Amino acid sequence: MLNHLIAPHGGSLVNLLVSSEHAEMLKKEAFNLPSLDLNWQQIGELEMLLGGAYSPLTGFMGRADYESVLEKLALADGTPWPMPVTFALKDKQANQFKPGDRVALRDGEGFMLAVLTISELWQLDIAQTEDLLEKSPAPKGVERIAGSWLVGGKIEGISMPQHHDFAPLRLAPGELRAQLARRGWRKIVAYMARQPMHKAQFEFCLRSAIEHEANLLLLPYGGGDLASHAGYFTLIRTYQALLPRFPSATTQLAMLPVTARASGLREKLLCAIVARNYGCTHVIMGGEHEADGQCRRGQDVGLDHDGVNIVSEAHKLGVTVIPFPRMLYVEDRDEYLPEHEVPEDARPLTLSGEEFRRRMKAGLKIPEWYAFPEVVAEMHRAYPPREKQGFTVFFTGLSGAGKSTIARALAIRLMEMGGRPVTLLDGDIVRHHLSSELGFSREHRDINVRRIGFVASEITKNRGIAICAPIAPYRQTRRDVRAMIEAVGGFLEIHVATPIETCESRDRKGLYAKARAGLIPEFTGVSDPYEVPEKPEIAIDTTSLTVDEAVQRILLKLEHEGYLR
Repeated sequence: MLNHLIAPHGGSLVNLLVSSEHAEMLKKEAFNLPSLDLNWQQIGELEMLLGGAYSPLTGFMGRADYESVLEKLALADGTPWPMPVTFALKDKQANQFKPGDRVALRDGEGFMLAVLTISELWQLDIAQTEDLLEKSPAPKGVERIAGSWLVGGKIEGISMPQHHDFAPLRLAPGELRAQLARRGWRKIVAYMARQPMHKAQFEFCLRSAIEHEANLLLLPYGGGDLASHAGYFTLIRTYQALLPRFPSATTQLAMLPVTARASGLREKLLCAIVARNYGCTHVIMGGEHEADGQCRRGQDVGLDHDGVNIVSEAHKLGVTVIPFPRMLYVEDRDEYLPEHEVPEDARPLTLSGEEFRRRMKAGLKIPEWYAFPEVVAEMHRAYPPREKQGFTVFFTGLSGAGKSTIARALAIRLMEMGGRPVTLLDGDIVRHHLSSELGFSREHRDINVRRIGFVASEITKNRGIAICAPIAPYRQTRRDVRAMIEAVGGFLEIHVATPIETCESRDRKGLYAKARAGLIPEFTGVSDPYEVPEKPEIAIDTTSLTVDEAVQRILLKLEHEGYLR
């Protein structure tokens, strides 16, 4: 029944789930096996292996396959394969295992997903990896983490990961191929999306399916965790909202259980393999706005990437790449056309990704020719204009700089204005209620600031205002907190840049005097460094600035950025 679909990569679709009887045996065996709890990225990769999306792989790559993939874009047996698929461990974990060990792989709640039989365990050699990549036709796109240990071995799957969201769309390759075969599909175009679809992508997907006499499979990426990567909920909802606009007889929507990788040659070739394993003969590449706001041109996809042509390499994998051209809206004809087809006397219109995001954040109108109203509505639900978003004001500075005083006054002013709940996360308050067991070592101060950042991110995500006032002396920790919060809302860093001489003169508790006398070890500014912020939104010196003046500067900045009206 399935022979009219394209064969999976390597000839047959891998299914690593064992029989129910074998699964029961593995569960009993697991009582005596060590366990590893997987993070959400590892769970996504495991699901791709279990269901056959990474066919013909039957587990995590051993060293020979790993090195061959780096150097030759192929497994050790010559099967084309672009990306290492390995299981990484830290030193402490790696010391517990040796080749031949069997390990139970569990999710964060302890539910057992599979048993891994370790065939190899080796430490990642950065110099060797760099050398192999130098010889490779595609030297980029491989993550290199110093000190990591890599594990290779066979997987016996007990259960697919448990999901409670979008269950009808979570189809493993075997399930989806069976469904497509029942519908009589043969030629299938895949559109693997990491961003919501707008009219240019919609028009090109329909055009591609018609020109290739093929059906269309929409495969948005749906991997993530609730804490930090829940944006895929909005992505999937936009595709659900848009699906009725597609011909129902020739379009199918499903989702991938992983997040999108970076967009290099190796990642694109892996997309081609995954698309083939899901039953697709063609795959559209390009067409989504890159981080710099520029729309990807289809001819870029076809040109050499690191000396390798993507279209020809994908053809070796049995998949036809359809490069997404630069699509322009021709106002006179009320349609999208590839740039090379636009008449000379036409009036084409474009809107960059950067400008689209700016309009969304500002609550400005999105042109009807650019996006569908139902997609914009879903995006507005998740990413409202700034005056309706949550945000964090993060103060940092030396002890005695004036952080707490300004933060408290700012909180009062914002509560007076109303509109959003306001939470003050002052350093002393947090120490008492959230970090009472921590000391003042570098490690403990880092933990304390990260806890503050997590709480602030939750407040921001739920459209409240968090005002934080720790010392936060370390630059990398502040960067990480910023990244955590900016993923869910607004973030303003306020450097209270009061000189240490002024701070010492205000030393009400005598802390600086004790630190100078050596009675307080690791005191910021005296015996421990304070790393000055690189690019804070505002820098305030309270030596000659009153509290009200400082608060007014912050309020004006918030108003200018669109968070206040």
